Amino acid sequence: MPTLTRKRVHERPVTWHIHFAGVRVGMIADRSGVGSAVEKWEWHVGFYPGGTAKHQYGAAGSFEAARAAFEMAWNIYFPTCTESDFQAWRDQRDWTEEKYRRFDRGERMPPDWKPQPGEPA
Repeated sequence: MPTLTRKRVHERPVTWHIHFAGVRVGMIADRSGVGSAVEKWEWHVGFYPGGTAKHQYGAAGSFEAARAAFEMAWNIYFPTCTESDFQAWRDQRDWTEEKYRRFDRGERMPPDWKPQPGEPA
């Protein structure tokens, strides 16, 4: 199975976004502000648009336990994904970036604008 990568999110002190093939497929984060009686870490596997399987969530007492639970859930989730699932996520990301780029320049998206096959959405 290809390798997952993780990227630390700077806005939150202890949050990792998990990526596969350029798509954010989940996260592991410190549950700040929770009491000491609950598990301190949370994890999430799944992505939208694209990922059609039911997303998986959970909590764990340590980062290592959250990572292990994430990997187990990913090994179940990944076989249900197709390349078109990942491409749908990338297309949405590209379309959103283009939309905001145009808005920042004071432009609007053409009313009949639709992405063409192979073109960023």
